Amino acid sequence: MNFNDTNKYTKLFLELIFDALGYVSFIIPGIGEFADIVWAPASAWLMTKLYKGRTGKIAAVFSFIEEALPGFDIIPSFTLMWLYTYVYSNKAKDKTITAN
Repeated sequence: MNFNDTNKYTKLFLELIFDALGYVSFIIPGIGEFADIVWAPASAWLMTKLYKGRTGKIAAVFSFIEEALPGFDIIPSFTLMWLYTYVYSNKAKDKTITAN
């Protein structure tokens, strides 16, 4: 899978789906914890494919831990990473003053 050339809004749509998959453990009682065991490494792998470099690796570790720990599935890690990448980071870049 190569998500690098994906439009940022298509990426957001995919990430909303991935976050929804993380909520499966709340929907299906009893199966939820097993689903987390499978989904935690899958979500970390997806995060490394969506975001390259150090940022992607840090996001992958966060996503793995968030999905693996019971009760933390409520955190939308994929959506938060999209917001960080396309909203927060861009605002920080806009505020940077370059010296000539």
